[in-house]
Amino acid sequence: MSNQTDSPSTQPRLGWRERIALPELGLDSITCKVDTGARTCALHAFYVEPFTRDGQAWVRFGVHPLRRRRDMVVDCEAPVSDRRVVTDSGGHRQRRHVIHTPIVIGTRVHLVEITLTNRDTMSFRMLLGRNALQCATYLVDSTASWLAGEPRGRPA
Repeated sequence: MSNQTDSPSTQPRLGWRERIALPELGLDSITCKVDTGARTCALHAFYVEPFTRDGQAWVRFGVHPLRRRRDMVVDCEAPVSDRRVVTDSGGHRQRRHVIHTPIVIGTRVHLVEITLTNRDTMSFRMLLGRNALQCATYLVDSTASWLAGEPRGRPA
């Protein structure tokens, strides 16, 4: 939970790249780029298949959790919370599925919004956007990496 009275010395810090977990999606560790310029998180999904379960919109998607390892695949399913047009850093607009899922950063667990997109040509399988960083008012140190440690929390 965010504490707005934290001083900069007590606020949790993140480096420009971190390892996080998405336990409800079966992703125990995925390297992400911390991107303060991105509003939402973006997760690599090399295929996205919408379907209906009990009258609700769901999505099934595949993730290559490790860069340059197409042989490693995690198949995921999640309820769809929205579909919206997202503009990427290159100015390209794309309609994406949006999901909400717990994310583990170090020992902290937050519920975040994530858009699904194919990131095969990108260096990182996931972008950690401002919506996740605001959960605990994280400070980002752009000169450091791996400040949060390995993800160790689990959703309650």
